[in-house]
Parts: sequence; C-alpha cells; structure tokens
Amino acid sequence: EAKEAKYSIVGEVGRGNYGVVYEAVVNQTGSKVAVKRMRCNVPENVELALQEFWALQSIQRQHENVIQLEECILQNGQAFQPISHRYRKSDSHLLLIETCLKGRRCMDPKAACFLWFVMEFCDGGNMNEYLLSRSPDAQLNNSFMRQLSSAVAFLHRNQIVHRDLKSDNILISHQRGSPIVKVADFGLSKVCQGKGNVNQHRFSSACGSNFYMAPEVWEGHYTAKADIFALGIIFWAMVERITFRDGDTEKELLGTYICQGKELIPLGEALLENPNMKLQIPLKNKKAMPDDLCKLLHDMLAFNPKERLDAFQLEVRIRQISYGKKRQRSVS
Repeated sequence: EAKEAKYSIVGEVGRGNYGVVYEAVVNQTGSKVAVKRMRCNVPENVELALQEFWALQSIQRQHENVIQLEECILQNGQAFQPISHRYRKSDSHLLLIETCLKGRRCMDPKAACFLWFVMEFCDGGNMNEYLLSRSPDAQLNNSFMRQLSSAVAFLHRNQIVHRDLKSDNILISHQRGSPIVKVADFGLSKVCQGKGNVNQHRFSSACGSNFYMAPEVWEGHYTAKADIFALGIIFWAMVERITFRDGDTEKELLGTYICQGKELIPLGEALLENPNMKLQIPLKNKKAMPDDLCKLLHDMLAFNPKERLDAFQLEVRIRQISYGKKRQRSVS
C-alpha cells in the first residue's frame, strides 16, 4: 500500500498556457500551498517546466518578494517521485530527471508525465485583480514599486532574468497584514551561467507578453534590461490605472500602450517604429504624478537599453522618489 498522500487538492485557482495551478492542503499540518502542474508531453513543455525548476531551485537564498518553492515532484504514470532541490550536489540527479523527461516521451507517448511544483500559497490573487478591485492608493503603489524593484534586483544579482514580468505573474500575499508582492511564473526565465554582470548576457529568442516587451525584445537582441522595461510598463499602468482588454481572455489588464486609430500598439513595438517618440508621462492627470516619478518612468522606458536603468540603479532610485511617501509634518 502506498504511503498516504502528502497533499490534498482543494480546487483549481488558475490556468495558463503551460500549466494549471491548484490550491492544496498539506495533509499533516492543514496549511495551504499552491501546486502548479505542468504536463511534460512535448519538448517545449519539458523545456518550460525545467526552466521554471532551474530558476526556482537556483535561488537558495530566499527573497520575501519572490515566490518560494517548497518542493518539486515528478509524476510518471501513477508513480510520484520528489525531486530534491535543497542539495546542489544532486546535479547528476537533476540531469537524470532532465534526460528521463526528455527521453520518456519517445518510449511511451501515452504515459502521463507531469512536473508538480509545490509553492507557498498567496491568498490575494494576482496583482492585476488586486489593484483593479481597489481604489488607487499612492502609498500602496509606492510599496509595490519598492518590493518589485527589490525582487528584480535580487533575481538579477542571482543571474536570473525573468523575461515575462506582467501584473498577472505577480501574486499578493497578506501574511503579515500589509500586502506583500511575490514575483512568480518562471517558465520563460533564464538562469545565466557564469559569474559577472547579468546585463552582459545576450538573449535572442523573443518571448514574453506583447504589451510588456521592450523594443529590443521585438528585434530579438536583448539583455536583462528588458525586465526593467516591463517593470516600467507595470509601474506606469499601476500609478495611472491604465488598462487594456486582453484579446484572448477579454480580461482587463494593467498595461500602457499607444493608440493608433482604433488599434492599441504595445509601447515597445511603437518605440521600435519610432525611436524618437516622446512618451506622454503622465498620460492622464498632471497633478497625480510628481516630477521625480515621471523622470524615473522615462529612465525605465528608454528606447536604448544603454540609457535605461538597470535593476540595481532602479532599487536605489525607487527609495528616493517622493511619490506615495507619508508626508512628514515639520516640527517647528
């Protein structure tokens, strides 16, 4: 008789292009976890599952604003095998999994092969839903901007480029009262080999979601600074509540764009067509955005990546902006 299951699935909470996310309970303790199941039946899916696995398991020093992986389980037919990610010395073990995932499809195409990621549970849904269900709040926006820039600097310090930052891939947790953001969904991320500055690595496969993609991603030559452009889109949309409707899901999503007639053109694509285009920041209300925040957004959304901030500069600059800070009353 197999030993009692460790987790019980409560229900589905989300479904993406590449996997299904469930809410589950740890049977022994009753605590909640999120479980993402990725089907490993075609090479592309295996690649995505492994990319997510490598990224999550390579961040041994955890960061409060990055989703935490509890464990990863390989399911082959009815057999479940936990994959340890706590021990670096098990690289040979991981290589075995990689070859076994990639090879198994050839042997038995019908065998159900899944990778299950057990992660911390976030009770606040994604950032998109969270913000759109509340009235705008400069202090909350400032807090989210600080948390996100800290998370991306942490990832870049650890040689991880996310490549798919958008408000849908950022989760909210309320563990300690005030909302904490968690960067999630590492299926498109890349762990850069070797030491040195993450911004020196070059990528060529265009990936991500159109509305958040930097101009150079559309061209297919880019660096980690593409993550900063995506963050710039998120920050600007968050502060001014700029949204668009996703053509596939009809969902309202936070994101900025350029209007050409009735068409919405992603900012990165519009800048590629017209690199000298002046961004109109703020778009709506002059008074709602202090000058230092406008300048910051311009520096995050610069057409030329060399002129764009990197994650480490951003982390410092975010702390200095006046927007959303509690006003100190002067004591005379």
